[in-house]
Amino acid sequence: MTTSEDQAGISGADAVRGAGIVAGGVAAATLLDTGTASAESDQVHPNVRLIQDFYGAYGSGDLNKLRQFFATDIRWTIPGHHPLSGTKVGVDEVIAFFGELGKAGFRAEPISLAVDKEWVIDLHRGWSTNPEGLDITWALAFKIRGRRIVEAINFASDQHAADQFFWKAYKLDRIPNRLDLG
Repeated sequence: MTTSEDQAGISGADAVRGAGIVAGGVAAATLLDTGTASAESDQVHPNVRLIQDFYGAYGSGDLNKLRQFFATDIRWTIPGHHPLSGTKVGVDEVIAFFGELGKAGFRAEPISLAVDKEWVIDLHRGWSTNPEGLDITWALAFKIRGRRIVEAINFASDQHAADQFFWKAYKLDRIPNRLDLG
């Protein structure tokens, strides 16, 4: 198996940065070995299998099933300017984030997974059911170590639409209730 650097002169880290630039991640999927079965091998790359299994657990709606996929010090970054944006650190913060996504009936359908060393680049359709209205392509860069996700960076194909949706779905509480006055 050749690496993406051999194929296109681009390292895995460059491809991850490129996914953010193209916002849809399509270029990353074409630059990297997809890890899917081929004539050369009947096996799926273990990091691709991990992300496939993660999506299966996510689709079940059981947040506790997700814990097994995360390193204890996981960092999950959600870009944008909305109530859910920012970097979640640690399993509990990431699980809480997924709990909030669940309240909006957020769903994800993988389109393509690509692998390069410790990175898996995921291109997926993400949409909401409560309220309806957001249905865009997302790219996620997963950093894997020791069969655990240690970092995830999410890229929206339409950040403006994502920001609008999250502001609509997640209203901030009134200021006195947001402040810790105790």
